Parts: sequence; C-alpha cells; structure tokens
Amino acid sequence: MYRYRLSRTWDRDNPTLGFIMLNPSTADESEDDNTIRRCLGYAKDWGYGSILVGNLFAYRATDRSQLREYNNPIGPKNDEHLRSICEEVDMTVAAWGTDGALYNRGPEVVEMLDADLYALNRTKEGHPNHPLYQPKDAEPEPFDYGSTGGD
Repeated sequence: MYRYRLSRTWDRDNPTLGFIMLNPSTADESEDDNTIRRCLGYAKDWGYGSILVGNLFAYRATDRSQLREYNNPIGPKNDEHLRSICEEVDMTVAAWGTDGALYNRGPEVVEMLDADLYALNRTKEGHPNHPLYQPKDAEPEPFDYGSTGGD
C-alpha cells in the first residue's frame, strides 16, 4: 500500500543523491521502473554513488489519478521519512511535477523540509519537473516556489 523510501547503492565512496517525487509506482527493493532508472542515470552522471527516493504521497499507484481516490495517499509516516531522507543525502532534487499541487502538497513539503532543494527545471506552473520528462543531460538548479507559488 505505502512505500516510504527506496534506495540504490553502487559506490559507497561517493555521496548520496535524494529525490522527492510524486508517488511510488512499481519499483521495489529489487526491481527498477523507468523513473528510478532515469534517477540512477542522473546520479551516476553527476558523480553520486547512491540514491535515496521519497515521495510527496507514499501511496503506491501506477496511475496518479488514484491519489485523489484513496483516503490517505500521503501515508501516516511519510513526513518523518521525507525529513530523514533530506538529512541523510548530500543533495535533494524535488521532482514531483504539476500534481504536486494536489492538496497543496508540494508547497507544504517544501515549507516543512526547510532544506536546500534542487530541480530539473520547472513546469509552467512553477513545480519541479518530473525526471522522466527531462533530457538525460539535465542539470540540477536551486528550487523553491518563491514568487511562482503553488497552484
């Protein structure tokens, strides 16, 4: 039902890159999905040795519209895991796309974390883009909602 975090390590001598995305899909402790493969590519290209992934919503769903239908898509322990992820990693990339506006969750999490966040560009609404929809050579840039605000 919920996945609070996912990690992959290939080189313990290098730093850890964090990603906070929208919600978990099919990836688990042994299988990667397309999104995790893309995150791994960025991390390796940027010199990291591991990734640690969390999500605005911990509810596992292959269709993001299911987040609106489920009673508690955030998950009872999600905020504590997101805070922990940000403390454990060397850089955190916000990457949830426009659906971060759902329940105002994106801006809420940015405020809660009070951490330096980065993004792979922004949507036209000002949300941090999802990794699958960015070029493979995208570079992280500082992110906050600032004057663009949430939806």
